[in-house]
Amino acid sequence: MKHIPILISILFLPIAAEAAGSAITLSGSWTGSLQVPDNNAIGASNTITLSAPGLDRLETLTVALGFTGGWNGDLYAYLVHDSELAILLNRPGRTATDEFGNGSHSLTVLFDDNAAGDIHTSLPDFGPASGVFQPDARLIDPLQVLDTTPRTKFLNRFNALDPNGDWTLFVADQAPGDIATLTSWSINVTAVPEASTA
Repeated sequence: MKHIPILISILFLPIAAEAAGSAITLSGSWTGSLQVPDNNAIGASNTITLSAPGLDRLETLTVALGFTGGWNGDLYAYLVHDSELAILLNRPGRTATDEFGNGSHSLTVLFDDNAAGDIHTSLPDFGPASGVFQPDARLIDPLQVLDTTPRTKFLNRFNALDPNGDWTLFVADQAPGDIATLTSWSINVTAVPEASTA
């Protein structure tokens, strides 16, 4: 699958870091208005850059996304850092008997590998959707994804990587009608200092 970003917005934002025992919590966020091109596999992207000298190993990661409008079953989103990626959304609700996917809209969600429910199967059928969910994690063409597709690309794919550098969110709308707008996203990592600075 090709990943060719358009509408790239790179922001160098202030980050927050605070000591938590031997680990440090590091976060970055973006707010704005980025319309996701309708029925366009190329989609759009946005980058948050984290910089905290002395950190060298990520332990945990959560990601928050906020969309207004759209049809949540159209959405495909993934996060890239270094040479790794995690699939956050892959046409949630799409099954062998429902090619259109979930009919809710205006998504406000926190992704956490330890959450109780898989976002692909846990969103409400109608209205605005929000909550804490596991990422979709299904690494497959969005036109072929099903609820039964194996899940392999969780946020833990970033564990042990250096958290510093660019974190890029790619979002796309994979079906016609109902335009979504990305209004916010953020990442929150727990990382371990280098041995020499611990």
